[in-house]
Amino acid sequence: MSRKIFGYALFLLTTFLVPAVITAQEKTEEAKKAAEAVGLDQQINNAFQPVADYWDALIFTPVFGVPFVLILLVFGASFFTLAFGFVNIRRFPLALQVVRGKYDDVEQGGAPVTTDTLNVVEGDIPDTIRQEGVHGEVSHFQALATAVSGTVGLGNIAGVAIAIAVGGPGATFWMILCGLLGMSSKFVECTLGVKYRDIGPNGTVYGGPMYYLSRGFKDIGFGMVGKFLAVIFAIMCVGGSFGGGNVFQANQATVQITTMTGWEGGAIKTVIGIVMAILVGIVIIGGIKRIASVTEKVVPFMAGIYIIASLIIIFANIGNLPAAVGQIIYGAFTPAAGVGGLIGALLVGFQRAAFSNEAGAGSAAIAHSAVNTNYPASEGIVALLEPFIDTVVICTMTALVIIMFNFDDKFIYSAANTAGVTLKETSAVVGGVDLTSMAYDSVLPGFRYILTLAIVLFAFSTMISWSYYGLQAWKYLFGRSGAVDMVYKILFLIFVVIGAAASLGAVVKFSDAMIFAMVFPNMLGLFFLFPKVKEELNRYLEAIKGS
Repeated sequence: MSRKIFGYALFLLTTFLVPAVITAQEKTEEAKKAAEAVGLDQQINNAFQPVADYWDALIFTPVFGVPFVLILLVFGASFFTLAFGFVNIRRFPLALQVVRGKYDDVEQGGAPVTTDTLNVVEGDIPDTIRQEGVHGEVSHFQALATAVSGTVGLGNIAGVAIAIAVGGPGATFWMILCGLLGMSSKFVECTLGVKYRDIGPNGTVYGGPMYYLSRGFKDIGFGMVGKFLAVIFAIMCVGGSFGGGNVFQANQATVQITTMTGWEGGAIKTVIGIVMAILVGIVIIGGIKRIASVTEKVVPFMAGIYIIASLIIIFANIGNLPAAVGQIIYGAFTPAAGVGGLIGALLVGFQRAAFSNEAGAGSAAIAHSAVNTNYPASEGIVALLEPFIDTVVICTMTALVIIMFNFDDKFIYSAANTAGVTLKETSAVVGGVDLTSMAYDSVLPGFRYILTLAIVLFAFSTMISWSYYGLQAWKYLFGRSGAVDMVYKILFLIFVVIGAAASLGAVVKFSDAMIFAMVFPNMLGLFFLFPKVKEELNRYLEAIKGS
C-alpha cells in the first residue's frame, strides 16, 4: 500500500502541482501581497490559474496556426466516417431500435460467445468471456443515459455561448458538423470498449481506452506500446474528470445560482461547492449501478425541460428562424464583425463541440463498457446517438436561441474578448451561463429559475458520470481496492469545491486541456484497432439478420 500511496503523491505532484509551483515562483512579492488582500474565491483562482495556463499552452500547441489536437480529431472522425461507409447516418435507425431493446433476446440469449469471436488475453478465463453479456451491469438505455449525462451538460449551455461569443453565429455550423462526424468516432471507441473490457470475480465491469489500448495492442503484437498508451490515457482521464467533468460543471452551476439569488462573496461560493460535493458524494459511493439508476431518470427529465423551453422560444420567433439559420451558414464561411474570420469560427466551433460531446476522447467508452450484451458492436451503434443528441440537437437549439436574442443588436461579438460578448446598453461583458440565461429569460420571463434547476441537474449528472470515468482510470493505475476508491473520491469532491470558487477563464482553460489531452493516446489506438471494430460490426449484423 505504501507504494500506491507514493504513486498517488507522485501523480498529483507531476500532473498538477509542479506546473503551478514553477509558475508561482515567477510572481513578484507585490503580486503575492495583492493576492493575500483579495477574497477566498480569488485566492483559489490565483492558485488555480497557473495550472490552467500551463496545460492550455501544452495541449493546444499549434501546427500552422491550428491546434494539432483539433486536426487529429477532425481527421480521425472523417476517416472513420468513410471507413465504415457513413455508419453515423446509415445505422442511425438501427441505433434507435437497439436502444429500445428490439434485439435484446439476440444479444443475450442467442448463440454463445466463443473464444474465436472474442479476444482472449492474459488473465482472462474463457468461461468468463463467454458470460460477458450476462455479467454486464447496465442496459443499453442506462449505458447511453450515463454516457449522455457525462456529455450533455454545461458544455451545451455555457460552451455554446462561449463559442458564439468568440466565433460568432458561424461557429454553430462547425459545431454541428463536428457532432455528425463525431458519431463515427464514438461508434469505434465504444465498440472497442465492450470488446476488450474486463469482468471482475464479482461481476463488476472494468472497461474503457485503458483496456482496449493495452489488450488490443497486445492482440496485434504491440503489447508494450499499448500499455504505455493506456497509462498515459489513464493519467489524462483522471485529470479530465477533475477538469471538464467536475471543475467546469461546479463553476458554472455556482455562477447561475449566485446570479439568480444575488448572493455574493467567495465564502458563499465555497459553501455552494461544499453542498454540491456532499450531494455528489452520496451518489458516487454506490458505483455504476447507482449512477446509472440516477442518470436514467435525471437525463430525460433535464433534457426534456431544456428542449421544450428551447422549442417554445424558437417557435415564438419562428419568423426569425430562416434569418438565424442564414447567419449560421453565412458566418461559417464569411468573416463576421469582430471575429477572426473563417478559421476562427471553424476552430472555436470544433473545439467547443469536441469539448461538449467528447467524441474521440474515449471517456464515454468507459460507461458503455458496462452494458449487458454479447455483441460489442451493438453498444457502439447505440453510442452513435450520443453526439447527435448532445451537439446536433441540444447545442444547436441553444445557439438558435442566443442568435435570435441578438436580432435587435443587444450585444457585440468579440473574438478579442474570450470571456463573452459586450452588451451595448451597459458595456458589460457577458458569457457562458449568464449569456444563455439572458437569452432564454428574454422570451420566457422567470425562466432563469427553471434554467438554474436544469443547469444544476446538468452539472450534477455530468459530475457523477465523470467521477465513474476518473475512478476507472484511477483503478487502472493504482489497483482495485476500497482504499484506492476512497482516495480518488475524496480528491474528486475537493475539486468540486475548487471549481465553485474559481473564475471562468481559468476553468475553461484547464477543462479544455484535460479533456483534449485524452485524445492523443485514444485516437492513436482507434487508428490501429478499427479493423477489429469491422469484424464485430459484421458479426452483430449477421446475428440480428432476420430478427
